[in-house]
Amino acid sequence: MLVNGVNLLQVARENQFAVPAFNISDFAMMNGIFEVCEETNSPLIVAIHPDEVKHLGEDFLPAAIHRANRTSIPVAIHWDHGASYEEMLKAIQLGFTSVMIDKSLVPFDENVAVTKRVVEAAHAVGLSVEAELGTIGKADDEAEAGTDYIIYTDPEDAVRFVQETGVDSLAVAIGTCHGLYPDWMKPEIKIDLLEQIEAKVSVPLVLHGGSGNPDEEIAKSVSRGIAKINISSDIKVAYHAKMREVLAADPKLREPLSIQPECVKAMKAAAAHKIELFNASGKASLY
Repeated sequence: MLVNGVNLLQVARENQFAVPAFNISDFAMMNGIFEVCEETNSPLIVAIHPDEVKHLGEDFLPAAIHRANRTSIPVAIHWDHGASYEEMLKAIQLGFTSVMIDKSLVPFDENVAVTKRVVEAAHAVGLSVEAELGTIGKADDEAEAGTDYIIYTDPEDAVRFVQETGVDSLAVAIGTCHGLYPDWMKPEIKIDLLEQIEAKVSVPLVLHGGSGNPDEEIAKSVSRGIAKINISSDIKVAYHAKMREVLAADPKLREPLSIQPECVKAMKAAAAHKIELFNASGKASLY
């Protein structure tokens, strides 16, 4: 069933699990992600970045919406890291049920002003809104936008931001980076900071850029209040690493049906591990 993100994340917060938000870049990936969430009875957020929308084409959205409407698990279709009010209007037109406005790289007051405007428009048509405060790092050139160094979310700023914008969920910077960490970089989530923010903020919290963090850190963040975790790099690495392996084993292969099933299988295994780590397995029954 197709839903927006409000109830999806509130249930997660109340029951100490995180809804997986998997970034989708092609049709086979989408089918595989739906399948693994149905098999584990996990709620799902299908996250699609504006760059991924450009790659997939706008006509992909009706197929994703149709797939969400005929599944038994709750699913939100989420516009990930929208950069502007105008992009959010495009998301509404395309049929997304949840949007993220990311103005984390601009001054606080400008972030508030743009986010508030997005919230007013999105709420008028039943969409949920996520925003970001503080800045996630950027670990490699394939990753989404970020900064060289993490700008950690200030708990008092988070309280004011939520009150002034009316946002439904908040992505916080607590020690993660977009992309894959180089060998020299040691990821570390500041659990004490997460606990401070969770104690003060009234909306569910979101974690971006958790692909390279140790499992024990991710699990601890879920138990301390993270209600949604975005996963992009980990499932894409599994998918394309297997694709390289399949093609290298037989360079004459050309039919997707000969190439992609093993890739989807590898991606599903990576996704299933995340679902268990987020304590989301079986939680679709709560909705």
